[in-house]
Order: sequence, then structure tokens, then C-alpha cells
Amino acid sequence: MRPQPLIAVADVEASSRWYQRLLDCKSGHGGPDYEQLVRDGEMILQLHAWEDEDHPNLGDPNAAAHGYGVLLWFQTEAFDAALARAKEIEAEIVQGPFVNPNARHREIWLRDPDGYIVVIAGK
Repeated sequence: MRPQPLIAVADVEASSRWYQRLLDCKSGHGGPDYEQLVRDGEMILQLHAWEDEDHPNLGDPNAAAHGYGVLLWFQTEAFDAALARAKEIEAEIVQGPFVNPNARHREIWLRDPDGYIVVIAGK
């Protein structure tokens, strides 16, 4: 089993470009309604437009807080490169970079364009 998180976003294409730059991944689907982001042949994240009537949890973007209590967590062996990309795209930094003493790795916590928290962790 592999996780394949899906988040609802206001602008699928803009969010795709943001995540592609941050995570050094590629578009696996493309389009204004749905996207699959792929790295090394594996889907790592799905993006879906809000207000899709066929999906009950993707209807009204104002019905609930976006991602409250959820962290989109990505582990990398190339933390410095990910940090440089985060700075390059001027991602909003929520916390870090810092060393997590419990996990014994570095982390940076970011906010994506839709308000979701994205964590990049690595050595």
C-alpha cells in the first residue's frame, strides 16, 4: 500500500507549478481540474479543483478549514536542494529550517498557496 494524498485547491495549474518547483517533480496528468504529481515514476500528490459536484468532500471550499490538522510531509535525501527551491519560489515559511532533536533530521514547515502546511524533512 502507498499513500496518494489528494488536496482540493483553488487553481490546479498554479498549485501544480508551485509543487513541481518545490518538490522537484513533474506533471503526470495536467489540466485545470485535476493533476497528478510524479517523482521517480511514483505519484506523490494529487491536486483537485474545488466545487466538483461528483465528489462530496470537494464541493464548497468555504465549508471547512483547509487542511487543519493535516501536514503534507515529504522526506528527502536532498534537504539543502529542497530548501533552496523553497526560497527560490518565495514559499511562506511557517517554521524552520531547524533540527528536530527527536527525529534527528532537519525540517522546514511551509504554507502552500491554499494554506496547507507542507513539511520537508531530511538530512
